[in-house]
Amino acid sequence: MTKLTLGSYPHLLGFEQLERLLERTAKSSNEGYPPFNIEQTSDYAYRITLAVAGFAEQDLSITVEDRQLVIRGRQSDDSDGRIFLHRGIAARQFQRSFVLADGVEVGEAIMENGLLHVDLTRAVPETVVQTINIRKG
Repeated sequence: MTKLTLGSYPHLLGFEQLERLLERTAKSSNEGYPPFNIEQTSDYAYRITLAVAGFAEQDLSITVEDRQLVIRGRQSDDSDGRIFLHRGIAARQFQRSFVLADGVEVGEAIMENGLLHVDLTRAVPETVVQTINIRKG
């Protein structure tokens, strides 16, 4: 069976980068920690919420790298001198990546009750009509 690619469709020109982006996203979305929600808060705004219980603000970093929102968490191990009878809350690190479309900007990040909220806005696209003159050859 032949794998269909965006290049297989003759009317889609210049979408090779989109295809690479989809492949990269599929590879990075296998991890399930920490759980997250994505909600649309208005026609041109979104909110990503990650459950980051046990993480402090200084344990988290949010960066935009090559049109990709990257959220990292790293807790310090403060178990020195403590004896755990059961340790079900792991102090582990994570990295979550979200690919951003052109025109999507990261707004503010808010930490509230163990949830990290990251607000995104998308610029309102403007309609562009271009007329191409035909010259006689």
